Amino acid sequence: MPFLEYVAGSISGALGLIVGHPMDTVKVRLQVQSKYNTIFDCVAKTYANEGLHGFYKGMAFPVLTSGLANSAIFGSYCNALDYLTQSREGDRINGQDAPAAHVFVAGCFSGLVGVVITAPIDLVKVRLQGQVSGERYRGALHCVSIILREDGPRGLYRGALALALRDIPCYGLYFLPYKLVRRALTEPGTQPGTFAVLMAGGTAGVVTWACATPMDVVKARLQLSGAGGRHYRGVVHCILVSAREEGPRVFFRGLLLNSARAFPVNAITFLSYESLMRALRGS
Repeated sequence: MPFLEYVAGSISGALGLIVGHPMDTVKVRLQVQSKYNTIFDCVAKTYANEGLHGFYKGMAFPVLTSGLANSAIFGSYCNALDYLTQSREGDRINGQDAPAAHVFVAGCFSGLVGVVITAPIDLVKVRLQGQVSGERYRGALHCVSIILREDGPRGLYRGALALALRDIPCYGLYFLPYKLVRRALTEPGTQPGTFAVLMAGGTAGVVTWACATPMDVVKARLQLSGAGGRHYRGVVHCILVSAREEGPRVFFRGLLLNSARAFPVNAITFLSYESLMRALRGS
């Protein structure tokens, strides 16, 4: 039943976020602050100035809310794929018998649904992660209250266009490598093993983030605009100013870290999703 995808997606999303949040914090800081020279420089300075706590800034809010976001993404993908293939049963998540075009379209739809839900969550996460000194926000709720007071409800969707430009096509890509790698590592007529799911999930994450990183940089900068970061008038202005001042390489800041983080996070996400679905279905 469709409800199971939402439950499994909720739990698996929270587990994946917990695994990857420290590296995500480093990635955000590299993308929005030029004072860090390398990944190791950012890690060393964060630890020296803030201790281990610095790597977990902004985690509580997305962990508590990521269930809603991830369940929407997985649930909408599975149900969109069912609609496109006119299937009511079977292997929903990897689309074993679905054409690649259907998998891509269903993934894009899930990205669109996800943006509506995750834009405010991601904005708060990035603003909390970006704090280094002079703590402006005491926590997630305090951050939300300041955004609402200063910018109104629309302020919670600052950077949403960049998020949409990142997530809609990239979620279209997300499920394709998972399907292909999982199939390649599974003997015909058998259930995929743990290794196949881990490798497929990790590969899907790396491929997706390799494509998503340039717009991820733009998104993070727009989200910090007006909150201590450089002010940008929109996506195009951010791209032009960033490229002019820092060169094209700026759009690949955090690529290595994104890829390194993406493999374990998505491997855990897909493995927990698959395991939960089997348990909930009683198979």
